[in-house]
Amino acid sequence: MAKFVSEKIKMKSGARLAAVQATYMIEYGQLPVDEVIKDFINGEVGRFVIADDGDGEREELVEVEKIDTNYFATLTRNVHEKKEFLEKSLAAYLKEGWQFERLDGTLRALLLCAAYELINTLYVDVKVLIQEYVDLAYAFFSKNEPKMVNALLDQIAKQAR
Repeated sequence: MAKFVSEKIKMKSGARLAAVQATYMIEYGQLPVDEVIKDFINGEVGRFVIADDGDGEREELVEVEKIDTNYFATLTRNVHEKKEFLEKSLAAYLKEGWQFERLDGTLRALLLCAAYELINTLYVDVKVLIQEYVDLAYAFFSKNEPKMVNALLDQIAKQAR
């Protein structure tokens, strides 16, 4: 039986994906936060994702569903405002020999958004947040990164909540 997911939940999930993308763009493009947020909300960027056909043979652009623009804008702005604190917090959870600054840029953006939500979005269940960001990690990575995201977020959640 197919699992029902409400439109509101889909829009929040889309907002998280967009926030990860926007956080990456802000950092690596050194772009103004409000400009990036506006571009996403207006559909100038982030309207499409690359999807494969399941067996990795063919890729295509797929238009993303509507996102919760308020949630996206708030999450993106707050991650940027608390970025220094979040980076220090994340660095403290990494295993010895790992440095936050040396992680892949997309992974860093994902972890920043996830850590912010785990610490500050107390009305959303921890398991839901962790699953959302692990799913996003699988969308971007295929190796060990999703497992690392899961373990790291689990540690943060136990400490923060």
